Amino acid sequence: MNTWYEIHFQGRLDPRWATWFDGLDVTDGPDGTSVLRGPVADQAALHGLLSRLRDLGLPLLSMTQVPPEEPA
Repeated sequence: MNTWYEIHFQGRLDPRWATWFDGLDVTDGPDGTSVLRGPVADQAALHGLLSRLRDLGLPLLSMTQVPPEEPA
């Protein structure tokens, strides 16, 4: 079962990067920050996402486990 996360970081990512982040939604905040949100398969996948942010030089601001989104 996937656990959903919201990962806030400093900087911007073009939405096309979503595929590199396992299909998580990428949204921009009004203050120069961005959010990755969506399901993560397990702890290893979560560490991989955080490593990708680090490799891009995007500072992590927060990470929160959130309830899954309801289908539209």
